[in-house]
Amino acid sequence: MLIIDAHLDMAMNAIEWNRDYTCSVQELREREIEKQLTDKRDRGKGTVSLPDLRKGNIGLVVATQLARVTQRGSAFDGWYSPAQAWAMTQAQVAWYQAMVDLGEMTQITNLTQLQAHMALWEDTSIPNESKPVGFILSLEGADSLIHLSYLEKAYAYGLRAIGPAWYGSGRYASGTGTTDGLTAAGRDLLQEMDSLGMILDVTHLTDKGFDEALELFKGPIWASHHNCRALVPHQRQLTDEQILRIVERGGVIGGALDAWMLAPGFLQRQSDPKAFGVTMAKLVDHWDHICQLTGNSLHVAFGTDLDGMFGREQSPYDLDTISDLQLYQNVLQTKGYTNKDVENIFYKNWFRHLSASWQNNIL
Repeated sequence: MLIIDAHLDMAMNAIEWNRDYTCSVQELREREIEKQLTDKRDRGKGTVSLPDLRKGNIGLVVATQLARVTQRGSAFDGWYSPAQAWAMTQAQVAWYQAMVDLGEMTQITNLTQLQAHMALWEDTSIPNESKPVGFILSLEGADSLIHLSYLEKAYAYGLRAIGPAWYGSGRYASGTGTTDGLTAAGRDLLQEMDSLGMILDVTHLTDKGFDEALELFKGPIWASHHNCRALVPHQRQLTDEQILRIVERGGVIGGALDAWMLAPGFLQRQSDPKAFGVTMAKLVDHWDHICQLTGNSLHVAFGTDLDGMFGREQSPYDLDTISDLQLYQNVLQTKGYTNKDVENIFYKNWFRHLSASWQNNIL
């Protein structure tokens, strides 16, 4: 079955982790092990590559640009100026553009392109190996936008969704681990996003920022990679009230496969997924909570965040590569979900959301 994954940090891995995503996951792991790399905790444990996306019939992804601005003394790593952060995002864009030039990927920016790309991937007479993986460009954390005019520069090269916050205090919004909301610049950013018809990603917003953003922003929203606070208590997760507010706005919530978001008590970069029983089925518990809350399967989907600064050491222990997402057909059906429900979760919910968001953006 076709899959859409709404959150992958592909360019970050290509540029900062020096991973050649045109290679298989196995080859990437072997290369890092052979070189005895230890600069990143997930060396030799990656889960994502373009060949493995094709193997898993994951034909469309939301792919990020990601570069935080940090202050001296901050606990969070990042760049010391917006100009440096902007330069990193431009290196990331250049990688995506190179993948397009090589026929490995294709950028999707409007409804016409989306429909054509979905038709290509639903054509089983064409082997997946010859199909480009589609990507919709998103910005995770808006710090790199030097000032508001840079939003229009980014829109011109295809940026279509923004999550204003990430971890820590940001230039446009406070994020995970903080309590403040939108800054004055953040409120201006949301208004300009509205005028451009962009999608607001509420992921990583604080509770205060979430309330402020939903009151101010009138356009389409989604939570690209989020799970449920009712199951794993943490500010990073969505409350039931937040879930219902997203659903009221026609939003979709992408379930993340970061183990600390799946099991209570799991400590980032410390705990062992096997010791906590973190299997792929744990994500279905979060999906099921949302489905029971909303009464349908129309608002949950994939937003895996795989290779999002973690690898197999912090993923469900029964997942080897991203191609294993296909196993969710059986996991969901075992839980009583119908084939129609599975189609919704695998790709139809994101497709409907994008189609509605872009209905006035045909060309």
